Amino acid sequence: MTQQRFEDPHHLVSAPVVVGVDGSAGSDAALRWAAELAAERERPLHILHGMDLVGLTHVLGVYEVSVPAVVDTVRDNGKAVIARAEEVAKTVAPDVPITVNLSADSAAQLLIAHSADAYAVVLGATGTVGTFGHLGSTLLAVTAHAEGSVIVVRTDPEAGNRIHTSGPVVLGVDGSPAGEAAIGAAFAEAAERGAKLVAVHVWSDWKGGKFAGADPVWMSTDDLDVTEHAILAERLAGWEEKYPEVEVVRKVYATDPAGRLREWSRTAQLVVVGSRGRGGFTSLLLGSTSHALVQHASCPVMVVHPAK
Repeated sequence: MTQQRFEDPHHLVSAPVVVGVDGSAGSDAALRWAAELAAERERPLHILHGMDLVGLTHVLGVYEVSVPAVVDTVRDNGKAVIARAEEVAKTVAPDVPITVNLSADSAAQLLIAHSADAYAVVLGATGTVGTFGHLGSTLLAVTAHAEGSVIVVRTDPEAGNRIHTSGPVVLGVDGSPAGEAAIGAAFAEAAERGAKLVAVHVWSDWKGGKFAGADPVWMSTDDLDVTEHAILAERLAGWEEKYPEVEVVRKVYATDPAGRLREWSRTAQLVVVGSRGRGGFTSLLLGSTSHALVQHASCPVMVVHPAK
């Protein structure tokens, strides 16, 4: 049963699962996944399609005579995409309240705007989620600039392009203040799914010695490993008390956070990461690890943004 958190608009009982669609195979997979999530969490489903008419007319401006015909074609296509998506969602989740939105905005603008009060924003790892958008720019813009949680539904090419439905929830812990939101989201997901939580921390570019009051230059590898395990345990302790039913496995590695999490994604049902890199630069809105995972992981990836 969904519990309402009055201080968090993303967890109000009215907060919908928002999904972007464009008729592609990746979009269809994300739509079905989002409909199932909405049904499981007892939430409404909001289906969006962005036509990017402003961008379209800008591109075709020099051919003014063709603009109305092209715009009409794009509108007709958008209506067909959104109608089909609604029918698919009703088939997957017949008891879920469903709303749709066909917009002149770009896919990225539309999804980012609706993320403010969404339970989660869901999009596929292929397709454009709009008309003339580019996969990379749309996906990365939404994961970088949306509010709350964004879930990129990735399939596993080594398993017939199926979506993982079993395995642990895997959390990337980077030690940054922004990462606290990801820790909370990962525990909540593991509890909802009845899954084990694997907390992965790579200490190579997190100066654990600084937290221990020592200069890491003078610490041995063994000392750093012990220190990082202790810091990881401390970061998770409060959440383990809040979610005593969640079994937690801690993994500490020396190098390559993106590579380690990609490896875990082969057996995970969900990977959860924070939206920013551990350096904390506000201009770098999507960290390099998150950037790599939303494009290359073998399971769905949740990118969590801290509350504003």
